[in-house]
Amino acid sequence: MERLPLPEALVAQARSYAEGSATPAEPRDAATVVLMRPGSRGPEVYLLRRQTSMAFAGGMCVFPGGGVDPRDYAEEGGADELVERGLWAGPSPTEWAARLGVDEPKARALVCAAVRETFEESGVLLAGADADEVVADTTGDDWEADRVALESRELSMTAFLEKRALVLRTDLLGPWSGWLTPVFEPRRYRTWFFVARLPEGQVTRDVSTESSAVQWTAALDAVEQVEQDRLTMMPPTWLTCLDVGQHADVDAVLRESRDRTVEMFTPEVVPDGDGFILSTPPRYSALMAAR
Repeated sequence: MERLPLPEALVAQARSYAEGSATPAEPRDAATVVLMRPGSRGPEVYLLRRQTSMAFAGGMCVFPGGGVDPRDYAEEGGADELVERGLWAGPSPTEWAARLGVDEPKARALVCAAVRETFEESGVLLAGADADEVVADTTGDDWEADRVALESRELSMTAFLEKRALVLRTDLLGPWSGWLTPVFEPRRYRTWFFVARLPEGQVTRDVSTESSAVQWTAALDAVEQVEQDRLTMMPPTWLTCLDVGQHADVDAVLRESRDRTVEMFTPEVVPDGDGFILSTPPRYSALMAAR
């Protein structure tokens, strides 16, 4: 993929932050889930095209996800209560904290947000009656009512799972990467990327009010569509598709995720010949060079 030079105005804006004449925005924690299913060209990923009117990443294709809310931390109804009431299955918060590079309260909130946002934005729920089962169908009107209540914050995650007699299947998630929006952006997110398989029997639904269209596409096809200007993505999304697309199938992606720990990366403006580009982690630079 050709590494496009950055506009002079953006370079000047970045320089003002580097020199200390501008104050970076405080980043908000977020979680996003690369939802996958098998395909003839390797793993397929689920993408939402954000409404062009959105202040952040308008018109871009993204994975389901969003910001960590205070409700994800809340003592009542939040991730802490999920653990206390035995509604948490899979790796312990201590294990997740080590893999995500955060403390336990944040690890619990991030995992809770990842599952909650995936359900709110795609109708897919990573939960089951116990640690060995997964919900097989979430398409009924009663499920939609619960999804809307979660989205509007009328229903907490704990109350939702208790009502359904379910546990959060945190073992269905795998850590993948971490990206922090560059300092010169007016809206900044510290985002943890997870991977997960579409549970058997469940289907995605176009339910997010923040998206104008949704699609399943092979990860490498998505990469090519961006290169052909048929889709637009922010660099972390494009690079994640490229990374996932290197794997033969969904199982291979999930196997690799078991050995990954997240190191947050912040793209910086770096010189490239006569111009400037955004930096990328060495792993992704090698993948880009191979295209």
